[in-house]
Amino acid sequence: MYGFNGKIIHVDLSKLEITVENPPEAFYRKYMGGSAMGLYYILKEMPKNADPLGPDNILTLMAGVTTGVPVSGQSRINANAKSPISGGIGDSQGGGFFPAELKFTGYDGLVVKGISPKPVYLFVTNETIEFRDASHLSGLKTGQVDDVLKAELADDNIEILQHGPSAEKGVLYSSLLSMSNRNNGRTGMGLVMASKNLRAIVVRGKSKLKVFDSKALTLINREGPVRLPENGDMAGLSKYGTASVVSPQSSMGTLPTRNYNEGSFDFSDDLSGELLFDKYLKGAPKGTQYKEGRDTCYSCIVRCKRTVELEGKYPVDERYGGPEYETIGTFGSYCGVKDLGAVSLANQICNEYAVDTIACGATIAFAMECFEKGIINLATTGGIDLRFGNADAMIQVLDEIVNASTPFGKILGQGSEKAAALWGNGADECLITVKGAEAPAHMPQAKRSLGLIYAVNPFGADHQSSEHDWMIEEGIASEMYMERLGELGLEEMLEPMSLGVKKVKFAYLTEVFYSMLDSVELCQFVWGPAWTLYGPSDVVKLINSVTGWDVTIDEIMAVGARRLNLMRIYNNREGLTRKDDRLPKKFYKALQGEGPTSGIALTHEEIEMAIDEYYHMAEWDNDGKPTAEGLKKIGIEWAVDYL
Repeated sequence: MYGFNGKIIHVDLSKLEITVENPPEAFYRKYMGGSAMGLYYILKEMPKNADPLGPDNILTLMAGVTTGVPVSGQSRINANAKSPISGGIGDSQGGGFFPAELKFTGYDGLVVKGISPKPVYLFVTNETIEFRDASHLSGLKTGQVDDVLKAELADDNIEILQHGPSAEKGVLYSSLLSMSNRNNGRTGMGLVMASKNLRAIVVRGKSKLKVFDSKALTLINREGPVRLPENGDMAGLSKYGTASVVSPQSSMGTLPTRNYNEGSFDFSDDLSGELLFDKYLKGAPKGTQYKEGRDTCYSCIVRCKRTVELEGKYPVDERYGGPEYETIGTFGSYCGVKDLGAVSLANQICNEYAVDTIACGATIAFAMECFEKGIINLATTGGIDLRFGNADAMIQVLDEIVNASTPFGKILGQGSEKAAALWGNGADECLITVKGAEAPAHMPQAKRSLGLIYAVNPFGADHQSSEHDWMIEEGIASEMYMERLGELGLEEMLEPMSLGVKKVKFAYLTEVFYSMLDSVELCQFVWGPAWTLYGPSDVVKLINSVTGWDVTIDEIMAVGARRLNLMRIYNNREGLTRKDDRLPKKFYKALQGEGPTSGIALTHEEIEMAIDEYYHMAEWDNDGKPTAEGLKKIGIEWAVDYL
């Protein structure tokens, strides 16, 4: 076997037992790792209606068949379990060095069930898998846990995936964290791990992965440095990080502002990737250094991760990284806050306590709108003047959330949807949630296919589950974009802000492609269908050079379709149907402000039409239920038993 180890760790925490499974090569070729592989175990082994925080919930952590090989954008791991946020499937990807290090131990993933009778962490090496006492880690911040475990194990090269102290306090949108700054966020996977009394998973590997054709892999790897400076999108991502799109999004009217009421922020330049690069990255005060303040994942030349170091009013420790575009959006423009130092500190606090920045920042923005509308008042907030633009109030409320230290903080720690249900009085009009998940910083009013994907996505509104409209729209789409999209059967540029049948096809096929990436576990910023360093045909070359298989684009697309169908089946089994594929009221109201998208809104008619067409393309029935015929076509007829 090439590229993968053929070993899956099964952990029963209730019994403190460990077994190792050796799946056949055909299993790896069918699912390829990540989310698709995790869903296989979850459907097979988790009973219906399991409590998300109970012993029957199963947490899977899966790498992919290319994870750990020396090429950019492969060190990713997927976490899946029943989500305490939606009650449906939880799904989350994370990068860094942990995924590759797991593969170097000789294992490809973990299936975790039960609840430990005492706090433990799992230590995995090539020689042993063992439980260790974790009682001394309770309440520690993520960076402190890293320090303690590296000293305890006398090894600075271990990699640690952990939940944080906020999960111990019950914060709903707690994430998993590695390197003190790489998140598996969005769907509450940190709270799931905490509920199992599993504080961390520590890995230290020494095995080198065998690849089928090292020369072919070397050729693929050499293409990266050549393509990077020639691709404007990638060059910008490399130099300025994901924050490179802050100013362009605002100028196009797609930067969510003041809790999604507007699409442009007057102070977007104060939050830009360029300003972050010039004044906030580590080393910037001594003069801009191109390599200073830029971190990377294992073996990746893009180096899009930021490292911020600040003193003064908003001190920031470099170990907690720096804010991504989404974090700048949710704690910045969502909240009307223009101080990048405050946003950087908010990012640090979230990483110290391991909470999702999108959910947390958006929940604070929701509370700000409720405060300004009089739905809540100073009595509710404990005296905090929670208005848009108040950076100090934002930081204070964030501290109350992550520590669950006040009644107001505890309410917001359960997310905006639960807070709206508690407050009433029109608070639901301020929500931007789908299946309980707060929407990320890409606006479906202008990128209209995202409205469809936000609605139908199995784990709620997500900006990394499909390609964005601009990649295929007239006036923006480049020759390279269209050439690559043509490999997926998308050959025609489309009208801006359209949502007809052709745009639905674009949304569906790119969602299937992204779904495959989340199973092979490739970074969507490096391997993608349009703007990235490598395109669809390169993914095929990579998989074949690593594994020795002869996969085609059609075969890898089938992997993506399997994942989407398995997720949908799980959700159907747990009671989620078409009624849950709905967008918040706010998305159907005209945007305010003076930006280019002012006055624009989605309509119920176009979204319902798009959902109908999407279901048809996916071969689901009118309620969004996969059909036996459709499942047979993609080789997972066994899943019919779980419909």
